[in-house]
Amino acid sequence: MAESDWDTVTVLRKKGSAAQSKSKQAILTAQRKGEAVETSKKWAAGQNKQHVVTKNTAKLDRETEELSHQRVPLEVGKVIQLGRQNKGLTQKDLATKINEKPQIIAEYESGKAIPNNQVMGKIERAIGLKLRGKDTGLPLDSDPKKK
Repeated sequence: MAESDWDTVTVLRKKGSAAQSKSKQAILTAQRKGEAVETSKKWAAGQNKQHVVTKNTAKLDRETEELSHQRVPLEVGKVIQLGRQNKGLTQKDLATKINEKPQIIAEYESGKAIPNNQVMGKIERAIGLKLRGKDTGLPLDSDPKKK
């Protein structure tokens, strides 16, 4: 215990916290003393403005039509399936041949896919059958206009 020194230690504290300086009483005190007080109104502070009803929201609420993406018709899915089976390909083989995932082929065959002309063109060339237009299911090389 001989080594310990009992010196005086001074603890310095801040004059006021941020909460105290923002209180109404602190602002009034500063104004009375003649100090400069800066106030600024924050726009929409503390409010959840993302749920405000606007004109467009009301218009959408009145809309009765169900809006959804157009899907591949089921008959196109059947044509893809028949063409693939005629060529002796599995869904995975066809997908590999056109550089797409097997899941894409499954979605097109079940009618769940959103039509993409690029993918439809690849499938048409791979199975040799038309998938778009009036003559769906006909071979690609048979063009009714040339007859």
